[in-house]
Amino acid sequence: QVQLVESGGGLVQPGGSLRLSCAASRGMFQDYHMGWYRQAPGTQRELVGSISTGGILNYANAAKGRFTISRDDAKNTVYLDMSSLKPEDTAVYYCHARRRLTGEQVWGQGTQVTVSS
Repeated sequence: QVQLVESGGGLVQPGGSLRLSCAASRGMFQDYHMGWYRQAPGTQRELVGSISTGGILNYANAAKGRFTISRDDAKNTVYLDMSSLKPEDTAVYYCHARRRLTGEQVWGQGTQVTVSS
């Protein structure tokens, strides 16, 4: 089973930018559709966006135009580039993997993003 470790979270001012990384190991990364989710306290976990094994992208409406997902299969890493950050983007951000065909799913431990002045 693939293992996922997120990094790059932290405190950023409104309007700022941040890059989150999700490093995968112990699995065939190229066989997994990858996604980013986020969860604020007291809320449901919600999709931010995803990228398929073939590079097909989809984004939640809240992320469109501001966030970009990419993957580097050579580095077994998926990225979430965030810009024009807003206080409502504050959440724990989780990396997610879903294996093509088998449906095996794995979550990372999460990384905190706080957008505040």
